[in-house]
Formats: sequence, structure tokens, C-alpha cells
Amino acid sequence: MSEASFSITIEQESDYAFRVIFDDANLPDLHTDEPAPLGGDSGPNPSRLLLAAVANCLSASLLFALRKFHNAPGRLVTHATATMGRNAERRLRVERIEATVTLPDEPASYQQLDRILAQFEQFCVVTESVRHGVEIEVNVVGPAGQHLHPSA
Repeated sequence: MSEASFSITIEQESDYAFRVIFDDANLPDLHTDEPAPLGGDSGPNPSRLLLAAVANCLSASLLFALRKFHNAPGRLVTHATATMGRNAERRLRVERIEATVTLPDEPASYQQLDRILAQFEQFCVVTESVRHGVEIEVNVVGPAGQHLHPSA
């Protein structure tokens, strides 16, 4: 991804179901929802999207690194699990993500595998951003654009 910045728009469809619109990108909209009983379980929720983003980024980063060193791996398979827990204020959080990428071929068949494995995570934009924290600014505005809640 080479963009300096990009944006999305999210529109509520019903209850906790939302449509994610990828602004200025030729991508299909994404439908999200919260699990029951809060939502209708009709799409992935933000925690699942976070897990998918981390796992996808790790997979793509490893694939890029393998190909950079002239490897032609078959199909990578990544399994990821998010562990949920409550913080000190008893609010639900993603506490841990474990991702396992399975290589399709025997390790000895890859060129520079030790070097690749030592470096590929550092090039994963999402994983490293989550791992080291991302600055987030939150604003709430009224229908006329009046600021109701600036970020702390």
C-alpha cells in the first residue's frame, strides 16, 4: 500500500449492521454486524476484521518476502485466533492475537528462509501498527457539522 492516507465511510444499515464504503477505491462495500444478542450476526464484527487484517497482512508480507528471494511457494494458509478479555474497567478488549502461517513446502526448499523469517513481520503494516499502538483521533459532530466531542 503506497497511499499516504486513505479513508472509508461507514453508514448504519439497521441496528448494529453497517456498510463500509471504501472511498476513492474501486472495491465492493463490506457489510459488518455485531454478534447476537446485540446484533444480528449478519457480517463480521470489528474484532473479527482486526483479526483478519493482522492475519492477512502477515500472510501477504511473508509471501512478498518469499518471492523477493526467488521462492515460488504454493498456497499459504494462515489460521489466527483472537483472545478476548476485560480490562481493569471491565471493558471487552482483544487481548491477544495468535497467527500461524503454514508453508506449503518443506523448509529446506526455500532460499534464504532464515533471513525471511527474521524480517517479514517488520514489513507488515497492520501487525506492526497494532503491536506498537496506533494514534487514534475521535470526533463526534452533529448533522450541521458542529463538534460535539473532540478526542482527548
